[in-house]
Amino acid sequence: MKLIGIASALALAGSVALGAQTESKSKVMVKEGHDVTVTGCIEPNASGNGYMLTHVADKKGEVHNYMLATSEEDFSKHVGHRVTIDGKAADKGDGKVKVETKTKTKVENGDDKETHSKSEVRGDMDGMRFLGVKSMKMIAATCP
Repeated sequence: MKLIGIASALALAGSVALGAQTESKSKVMVKEGHDVTVTGCIEPNASGNGYMLTHVADKKGEVHNYMLATSEEDFSKHVGHRVTIDGKAADKGDGKVKVETKTKTKVENGDDKETHSKSEVRGDMDGMRFLGVKSMKMIAATCP
């Protein structure tokens, strides 16, 4: 239920209004999580917005995926690569995820409109893991 705001913000980022041009930009940030160094594979998100780090094994050998938060890194250049990321994780009830979306709608015969939305999720995120990226290093050109 808490993820509805985040899912709505990310869905809004890809929406287009009829008779108008709409441009949306979303920024996802991880705050107050715990510092981690993880290794996995960069893949595009199934929704087409953003990227995921997949095939990340924890100390128990369980495999997890992370949604990658907005970063200065160009993840598109590393799709299919194995990488090591230093960052801040929001999972297992730790951390806070903030989403800021700016939407500009240009209307042909009317006033242009601009909207800003912000949402924040704290604590348990129903199994969703987010990773804020501080640095990334490619370690292999292919993934398992």
